Amino acid sequence: MEETHHNKKKTSTITFRFDSDLIDRLQKEAKNHQVNTNTLATQALKRFLEWDIYQSRIGLVSLNKSVFTKIFDGLSEKKIIEIASIGKDEMLDIAMFMKGETDIISFMLWFEMQMINSSVQVSHMSDNGTHTFVMKHDIGKNWSLYNKTVLELIFEELFHKKIDVKYDKNMFALKFSE
Repeated sequence: MEETHHNKKKTSTITFRFDSDLIDRLQKEAKNHQVNTNTLATQALKRFLEWDIYQSRIGLVSLNKSVFTKIFDGLSEKKIIEIASIGKDEMLDIAMFMKGETDIISFMLWFEMQMINSSVQVSHMSDNGTHTFVMKHDIGKNWSLYNKTVLELIFEELFHKKIDVKYDKNMFALKFSE
């Protein structure tokens, strides 16, 4: 195995033998995404190892975005907040299971990964220990309220911190200091 150092990350070379059709599909997809085949394969393996292998273990289910939106839109604000108090414990358990720890940074990195893997656009900015996350989801105000409530509960109960959360029907944004 050949090892190289690129951007301070240790890399290794390994050879795999794949079906030709799979390689053709990978190369076509890499071209569509305007990245090289190695980059796309690395991204796919990383997603598999950091997220996909956990889905069945932690009880995640796939649901079409429009169906999910319809379900959340039909709930009252009171019901959303009630569900969020249950969701808080589940979210913490899942983050701990997947990351092995629940300090504020590892939790937010996990949360960011969860959002990205849920078709949510994420922007994360950091300035002198102050973090700002903006999540654009287009799932509706109730889903924003759910996430706002869950995150406020987690930050207050686990990290003993207040967070500033703003939300509307298409996005929510949170800001906190380490």
